[in-house]
Amino acid sequence: MPGKTINQSQVNLYMSYRNQPKQTQSSAAAKAGFSSRTARRIDSGQHNPPPLPRQYATRKDPFNGLFEQHIVPLLEKEPTLQPITLFEKLEEIAPGQFDRAQLRTLQRRIKTWRVKYGPEKEVIFRQQHTPGAMGISDYTWANELNITLAGSAFKHKLYHYRLVFSGWTYVEVILGGESFESLSSGLQNAFWQSGGVPKTHRTDSLSAAFKNHTQAEVLTERYTKLCQHYGVKATRNNKGIAHENGAIEGPNGHLKRKIAQQLLLRESRDFLDLKQYRAFIDAIVAKINRQCHTRYIEECAYLSALPVRRTNDFCEQYVKVTSSSTISIKRVTYSVPSRLIGVTLLAHIYDDRIVLFYGHEITLTLARIHTQGAARGRSIDYQHLIHALAKKRNAFKASQLRDDLIPKGDFWQLWQALTRDGVTDTDCHYMVDLLVIAANYDCEAALGRFVLSAFEAGKAVTIDECRRVFRPDTLFTPMINRQQHSVSSYDVLLGGRNG
Repeated sequence: MPGKTINQSQVNLYMSYRNQPKQTQSSAAAKAGFSSRTARRIDSGQHNPPPLPRQYATRKDPFNGLFEQHIVPLLEKEPTLQPITLFEKLEEIAPGQFDRAQLRTLQRRIKTWRVKYGPEKEVIFRQQHTPGAMGISDYTWANELNITLAGSAFKHKLYHYRLVFSGWTYVEVILGGESFESLSSGLQNAFWQSGGVPKTHRTDSLSAAFKNHTQAEVLTERYTKLCQHYGVKATRNNKGIAHENGAIEGPNGHLKRKIAQQLLLRESRDFLDLKQYRAFIDAIVAKINRQCHTRYIEECAYLSALPVRRTNDFCEQYVKVTSSSTISIKRVTYSVPSRLIGVTLLAHIYDDRIVLFYGHEITLTLARIHTQGAARGRSIDYQHLIHALAKKRNAFKASQLRDDLIPKGDFWQLWQALTRDGVTDTDCHYMVDLLVIAANYDCEAALGRFVLSAFEAGKAVTIDECRRVFRPDTLFTPMINRQQHSVSSYDVLLGGRNG
């Protein structure tokens, strides 16, 4: 055939057919597997058979036996040694005999040795998955996506759940770490959105799900109750062996690449708030699930039924409001309205919020703040404390919460400019009065921009001027219809004119 080299065996076969009686040139060539044109070249002596493969070296071995004498024993003892390390060892053994031109030769020699005599490698056994058998969860850092919320860097993880057979996916943005609250919330949301529960649920060695026992697999009490509520069996892969979680580790990378691609199309990595970012993630996950819809429908028939209701996806803690109008939860100090001082509240702690109860009624909901390691944090809302602080403005100057009371942004820049030469009582009184106006008239952003712009222009805005600008233009006065009764009607109440 054109472009295909024939070998000597074909030539010999052609000649044997050609020498038989009544064999034409074309038929003998066809039986030998090449064209009539090649047969004519063979018969005319113009065909040159390909040369035999070379069986000898074209140049002298540059290592001259040093590879077998020194390198092979090192590889047998420690097969993971890199070629560059072994080349440097050769330079020590035979100084001046080698340069970097021989490094590639050594790499090929080591590769050949490893193919022939190297240690056995780990084998990946592809699994055959059955519908409804397993759901798998994992957390993955998403910091490399460089997401910002209103211009501020947003460090976060993604909780990723996947039905192994169909590939149906659920993703949730996680603000804190791999806590039980985030696991319970994400897993339950995934179960209810998928419409059923698989027979087993697999994770890696999450401390929220498994106690760190080397001899036995011990589930945490809350995770045990969660699995019992949904009738799912908890399993985990061996610690440190990532590919046992391969049904989720690979999709983790695919998910983040899809998010990165959509961010490129969006031409911005900044989002107005967490709600907008979560909606962006949900849209990407919906596209993933549309691609596996057929297998998902098939798997739905094998999922177990959901229970009547969800179970707790929060932890509880009783907290007492201090005389500073603060509470402490998970190493973070939160401010609350001063009317709650001295009251003991029940806190339901979720991954992204804290709901405070007094008795059976919700008293307050706070955005949860997460800290790293043993560090402590603060979440102080000036609106909780500013009216109490306005009654004793001098307390602001040395307050432990002073910097936390000032809102970030324009107010913080204004405070930095005011106190460039030191903190004075006048500056403290001015800032407290501004915050009172911001709280009373709900004009924090506009007030901060107004005062800072004037300050940068060299003009000091007075508190009275701020009140005139930002107070409501008209005060609503309700109309009260009054009816004046006659004086004689009061005699009825008194039982007649003479009582």
